[in-house]
Amino acid sequence: MLIIVQNLHVPFDRRVWLECQSLVGAGYDVTVICPRGKTSKKYEVIDRVAIHTYPPYAPGGSAVGFVVEYAWSFLATARLALRARRRRGPFDVVQACNPPDIFWPLARWLRRRDGSRFVFDHHDLCPELYESRFPGGARLPLRGLLALERATFRTADRVTSTNESYARVAVERGDKLPEHVTVVRTGPDPERLKRGPADPARRRGRQHLVAYLGVMGPQDGVDLALAAADRVVHGLGRTDISFTLMGAGDSYDDLVAKRDELDLQDYVEMPGRVPDETVAAVLSTADIGLCPDPRNPLNDVSTMNKTMEYMAFGLPVVAYDLRETRVSAQDAAVYVKPNRVDDYADAIVDLVDNPERRAEMGRRGRDRVEQVLAWSHQCGGYVAVFDELTHRALTPADAPDAAEPTPAQARQDVESGTGA
Repeated sequence: MLIIVQNLHVPFDRRVWLECQSLVGAGYDVTVICPRGKTSKKYEVIDRVAIHTYPPYAPGGSAVGFVVEYAWSFLATARLALRARRRRGPFDVVQACNPPDIFWPLARWLRRRDGSRFVFDHHDLCPELYESRFPGGARLPLRGLLALERATFRTADRVTSTNESYARVAVERGDKLPEHVTVVRTGPDPERLKRGPADPARRRGRQHLVAYLGVMGPQDGVDLALAAADRVVHGLGRTDISFTLMGAGDSYDDLVAKRDELDLQDYVEMPGRVPDETVAAVLSTADIGLCPDPRNPLNDVSTMNKTMEYMAFGLPVVAYDLRETRVSAQDAAVYVKPNRVDDYADAIVDLVDNPERRAEMGRRGRDRVEQVLAWSHQCGGYVAVFDELTHRALTPADAPDAAEPTPAQARQDVESGTGA
């Protein structure tokens, strides 16, 4: 198996790493090509996954910058794919994760050369991502992104979608057969992500802590979270609440400047991208997790990983009322009319002042993660896609226990909605 990912390095990309571990656990030989992280090596084997990396090149957040970045990524990936093929032999299945939707030519070439099958792991809607990052932007790039998306769908033998909204796009816009599209949600690992002892120092001398964990780009709403913090502190006079906003992205420097402009330095900590230990300490201490993603063409139909990670830590969530956020969180979140900052701030304060409600919402969120959303409920459907493409049959020794669903049964559960 060859897995290609461009926007994050592995194993930092948690969804891709869970996929790798599921395939390895099912007996597959897995190779990954991805950009290099700060501590990554050019080539290494981690937990039986062979990882080839290339130096990332991101000249900026403009449309032209993305074109240059993606061209570099495609060439670097193609070179490493040929190297990996020479080292390990032909690939039975190639999986490309988006964004971007650019790796279908490589998949077609490997199909012609080796008969490799192609799985499109559909993480983002690139046309909607463009519309959300560049509202009112030129139409030519949008038409180009739609063309790349169509070519990716057309090339794919199978599609794994992160939610039902994305699966609908694969069928309706991508012309895929419904039976060739499998919903595989990005479920957290409840054994790794769970509440530990609180660290009172994280509250920085105040009674309450509110946290954000995620990317900080133009479409992620961190600017709205800062505006809400400004209303909480300066508008409502709530000096008993600290905010910690963890993450990095194209907008990080501008957001730090905005925080300082709002005179929130003493109340809002923005440490950038932090190690897992810091994430666990903050989320184990926090009272509320923030999902300030505004309604736009992308966010309304996208599943936010941070939502489920807050739930895994037993945190209630304050979110704008988006379609797929409701599917994920259900009654573990308070939903605010989209993009209304004052209402969002008021919801934070109301929840801070109601510890019983917070506790009940946190319990329901954790239960939903354990019983429905966790990766253990998703991986069977994911592995079944590869079993089908490789025509791998279970021998009696490999057959699961009667109490456990077979991969095919798990796939049916996911597609029918019982597996979330």
